Amino acid sequence: MVSQLQAAPQRVVAFLDLGTNSIRLSVVRINANHSVTVLTQQKEAIRLGDGEFAAEQLQPAAMDRAVLVCRKFHELARSFGVEEFMAVATSATREAHNQGEFLHRLQQEAGVDMRVISGSEEARLIYRGVASGIYLERNTALFLDIGGGSTEIIVGDQKDYQFLDSLKLGAIRLTNLLVSDKAAPVTARQYQRMQEYVRNTAIRALQRLRQFRLAYVVGSSGTAENLANMISHQFNKRPMELNELFSHLQLKEVIRQLCALPLEERRRITGLNPERADIIICGAAILDTLMEDLEVREFRVSFRGLRDGMLVEYLTRNEYARMIEELSLRERSVLQLGRICAFDEPHARNVSRLAVELFDSARAAGLHLLGSWERELLGHAALLHDLGAFLSYHNHQSHTYYFIRNADLLGFDQTEIGIMAATAYFHRKTFPRKKYHEFASLDERSQQIVRVLCIILRLAESLDRSHGGIIDSARFAVADEGHIVLTLCATQDCHLELWGLENHREAFFKAFGKRLTIGPAQIEF
Repeated sequence: MVSQLQAAPQRVVAFLDLGTNSIRLSVVRINANHSVTVLTQQKEAIRLGDGEFAAEQLQPAAMDRAVLVCRKFHELARSFGVEEFMAVATSATREAHNQGEFLHRLQQEAGVDMRVISGSEEARLIYRGVASGIYLERNTALFLDIGGGSTEIIVGDQKDYQFLDSLKLGAIRLTNLLVSDKAAPVTARQYQRMQEYVRNTAIRALQRLRQFRLAYVVGSSGTAENLANMISHQFNKRPMELNELFSHLQLKEVIRQLCALPLEERRRITGLNPERADIIICGAAILDTLMEDLEVREFRVSFRGLRDGMLVEYLTRNEYARMIEELSLRERSVLQLGRICAFDEPHARNVSRLAVELFDSARAAGLHLLGSWERELLGHAALLHDLGAFLSYHNHQSHTYYFIRNADLLGFDQTEIGIMAATAYFHRKTFPRKKYHEFASLDERSQQIVRVLCIILRLAESLDRSHGGIIDSARFAVADEGHIVLTLCATQDCHLELWGLENHREAFFKAFGKRLTIGPAQIEF
């Protein structure tokens, strides 16, 4: 269960990541209830690393672009009342001989005090950002952030990392070094040279990485996002979905098509950002080669990265640390959504507690055969069941469904989100039937789960009808072959709760094929 956390001061903080290809800005309000509200997120491609890596100097035009964008982003952040502005620079800046000149310009002309971080620190922060937004279960994964100038490699699980490295491999760096004619198709020999360069540069890291058992790769950069989106459009005829897995074979097919096309035709590929068309093949070669040499068959994409790691780092160093340390990723994500929507947290917690208790006793009574996975989803759905009242109490179950479906809850896949949303939707009077889109859109297995969970949630919600936390416990017990008894312990008179339960006898019979008898409530003093 999600633990209670004490209120903390509210503040607005900005996080800026100055990379080799792009500048990214996040401005967030950290609320007193520990939720985080994103006020704005901005990204601007500046190609800071253009022409740098051979000369080891940032070029004047590239510095001008970076200073201009940093100044605009700093002004934007100040317009939100930012109290703290944190900015870090990565590969292009840390390798440049004229780094001092560039940092001085950023401070004087843009008002930004830029901190240059090492490759290992960049990798650590990327891990923190990505791991805080992806559900790995018990798996160990290879985290891969392919930037413009460097590639950060991390091996880790949900709680910690075991390996960090930063390689001088990047989409812009390799393109500048290995591609003489950016407008032409890439021959098989040219692509082979790219792979050889990657292997030679990563040889020591690969030796270390072969010691780990890796479930899949988690890509966290624009390169990975674009490749995944192209694969999904080609093979699934749609944009990629949250937490979707893509195969190495699919990646190779997309790379083959990219190499065969000249730049102008490459720009028109569905799912590829045209601004990235000139560097995407070299970026893809890095992912392809590492997956090939490590024999990892699948990859997935996280939309989080360095600036998210900066936020997590900030939270863990301040009074918000307990939110990170005590709660799982999925718990944090659900609680964050509830608090942003100003939900009735005591009521939500009571309903969640009662729903899980009813789930357990229903299994013991033979009403269902569902397990710990479904139990967890029920607890989360129960916590969010009244979320839609934030918009309007009338038809609030529909608003709740929309919020859960579209909030990008971290750590959940689309099936899990669909089950939670439908369970919350059907927690009121309507029984789930295929004439309802919210139910029909689920696969058959998910429909069976929702039929059980929504009835349990419906009963749990009625058991806290007065929002007073009166019901201390509730359990099912077998009366005879055709009857189930619901026994209650209460702290005071609970006639409103008992009255509410009467409305669900018919739905209970439809779901479980047994008659529900509500036993007299035992009052505890």
